[in-house]
This record gives sequence, structure tokens and C-alpha cells, in this order.
Amino acid sequence: MSDPLLLPELRGMLLENDAAGLKEFCEVLHPATAADNLAELSPTDFWKVLSCTNLNRQVEIFEYVGAGRQRQFVADVDRQHLTALLEEMAPDDRADLLESLDPDQLEALLPLIAQAERSEIRKLLSYPDDSAGSVMTTEYASLPEDITVREAINQLRLQAPNRETIYYVYVLDEGRRLRGFITLRKLILARPETLLSQIIERDVISVRVDDDRELVANKMARYDFIAIPVVDEQNRLVGIITHDDVLDVLQKEATEDVHRMGAVDPFDENYLEASFILIWRKRAAWLSCLFVAELLTYTALGRYEHAIKAVVVLSLFVPLCISTGGNSGSQAATLITRAMTLGQVKVSDWWRVVRHELAMGLALGLTLGCIGFLRGYFTSPEKLDGADRMTLAIVIAQSTATICLWGTLVGAVLPILFRRVGVDPAIASSPFVATFVDVTGIVIYFNVAYAHGLIT
Repeated sequence: MSDPLLLPELRGMLLENDAAGLKEFCEVLHPATAADNLAELSPTDFWKVLSCTNLNRQVEIFEYVGAGRQRQFVADVDRQHLTALLEEMAPDDRADLLESLDPDQLEALLPLIAQAERSEIRKLLSYPDDSAGSVMTTEYASLPEDITVREAINQLRLQAPNRETIYYVYVLDEGRRLRGFITLRKLILARPETLLSQIIERDVISVRVDDDRELVANKMARYDFIAIPVVDEQNRLVGIITHDDVLDVLQKEATEDVHRMGAVDPFDENYLEASFILIWRKRAAWLSCLFVAELLTYTALGRYEHAIKAVVVLSLFVPLCISTGGNSGSQAATLITRAMTLGQVKVSDWWRVVRHELAMGLALGLTLGCIGFLRGYFTSPEKLDGADRMTLAIVIAQSTATICLWGTLVGAVLPILFRRVGVDPAIASSPFVATFVDVTGIVIYFNVAYAHGLIT
């Protein structure tokens, strides 16, 4: 978010061509703060400001700019400048940017980049979007195990300028297989002549390059790691995932879950910057499906049209009863989906979940049923239209309780069922559950009324 004080000052410096002031703006402020304000400028002004500072600082600021704005800025800079910028970027950030470009843009840029960098880019881009390989960086510190601590520190001093983090140093054999690791703290505190092989940690917790990125994020959170090594099927170290990348992953995964739970296809663009057509497409698809499904409500109500005509007061309680199922189902679906995301509930726990939600659904149903009983009992006489007050109250209470129980069970089971068949459980969202329970709730409601003789 731009600063209401800094942004006008920045625009003023641009108008005055104050190169010294623009240089100070870029170098004194934190790169993230500078990026937030620069993102409000036109591409021409953005590059004009960045040109006032050195390339390393330009990269630091550019990496904090949102993905949508990055694509816009990239399209408005000369190839030579862009190539230099890309070569200085962290491998994972560079891969993210290039992956977001059109294939034609990507193919036009790659020949301008050094061969070594090009091979690395293609390798990172080859990993699936949701895998550990797609978010890792290849800038890690590594050492052999047959050297002394003094030699290790000397080698590390040479590696440090080109590494994303050196807090964890990974020990590799000649085939680059992961043998262990050591923290910078332990390395500094060790005796200079001690062999590295004597003090490294050999119980290394790592992830596979094809592991799901959400699993990686949860593992790093579980062990409070700053970084975690990524290995291939031969246990060769291919990269590391750092804490800042994990924060990005968690934010993306949470955003995707929230979108799906709101019946919206996930998208990465900033809401205000995304095109109208994109937002329409992401929302219309699910809304159309849900609308078609809701047409079954019309069919269900049509089946009981004669009953509604006979006892009109029943129609007044239809929204109350079916919304109870949707609300209770949405509650359960949200709780179970989040618990599965955090690893608290697994597919194999389905029976425990059913038992738990069965008891909870009964308790919640009893609570809402009591409220429904009172509302049904105190219905005004002119609206009863000859119906028995007590019978109506019992029907409303029992329907509400039954629909609440049904909605709770559906909301709890659907996310587990979706996960079992390989579908994101977040799709078992509030609209999805509510739509399903609306239709079945009408059937339950009128069948309870039939059972108590309120309608015949």
C-alpha cells in the first residue's frame, strides 16, 4: 500500500528531475516500502526512478512489486536492461516472473540470458506449479564434510554474497547427495581444527522436489525451519525453500481456499487490477452451476404445491428451515476443510468426524429446534388458517432439528469425500453445501409435516 505522504513527494521529485532525491528514495527506504509507492507510477516513471540507483537495489525493489504490476513494467523496458535485471534476480523469483509471461515473451527473452542462467530457468519452469520445485531456489550454501571448521568458514565467506541464506549450510558428497547440515551458529562456535564430519547433523528433514508445496509449508511450520532442503529421488540436493517463499505459498493456498469456498475459481491477479472479463469468467462459471442446481429447489417445491395451498402458513417457514441446513452445513464444511488443511484431520479419520458431528448436529439441532418451536407456537392466529398451533410448532421444531443435523453431516463428510477422490476439499464450499442442503431440506420439511398430519 502506497504512503499518502511519500507518493506525492515522489511525484514531485519526478517532475523536478531530482535524480539525487530519487536515488535517496530508492536506497534509504526499505525495498518493500519503495516498491509499494513505485507500483503506483506509470511504467515509464517506474523505470525512470529505478535507473537512479544501482542494479542490485533495482532487483531488491522489483522483487517486492506485485506479480500483475511486474508484468506491466516488464513490457515497457528495453531488453538489455531487462536481461541484466533477470540475471541478478533470485532464481525462484525470476522463475515466477517468467512463468507469468506469455510464451512468446518468454521465448524472446531466454536467448538474451546467459546459457547457465537459461538452463536453470528452464529447469525451474519445468516443475509443476504446486510442487516444491516450483518455489525453491538454487542459491544455497554447501560444503564437503572432509574439511575443518576453519576451511569451512573461509569457503562460506566466498559463497555468502551469492546465496539467499547461509544460516543453514548443507554438507554434500561428491555426487551432491545430502549427507547432513550445520547451522552457522554451530559452525562459528566450533573449534577451528574440528572436522566438519564430526559436528554436522545427519538426521536431515527434507522434502522431495515433487512434493506438494502446501505439504512443504506445513512441514516447515511444524519444525520452525528458516529453510528446508529439496532433494530428488537419489537424495541429491537440488535446492532449498526459504521461510519467505513459504509465507507466499501459505498466502496463495489460503487465498485459493477462500476463493473456492466462496464459489470463485482462484486467480492470482490483484482484484482491482484484474480484467473485468477475467473476474466475470471466474465467478460466472460456479454461479451458473449453482443456479442450475438451485433449480431443483423449484422442482421440490412444485412437488408440494398442493400442500402449500392447503396450509399456506407452511410456506412462511420454508426459508427459515432450509437456511438452517445451509448455515449448519457451511459451518461444518469450513471447520473440516480448515482442519484437513492443517493436517488435523485425515481421510482415515472419517468415522471419528462423523461421530463427532453427529453428536454436534444433534446438540445444535435441539438448540435451534427449541427456538423454532417457540416461533411456530406463537404464530399469529390469522396466519394459522385453521392449522393446529401445537402441531405446527412441533413440525417446525422437528424439521429445524433434522435439517440442522443433516446439514452438519453433509458439511462434514463432503470435504473428506472430495479429498478421497483427489479434489480440493475447499470446493465443498458454503454455496455448494447450501445448494445441496436447500433441496433436500425442502423434502425433509414437508415429509415431517406429512408425518404429523399437518398436511395430507
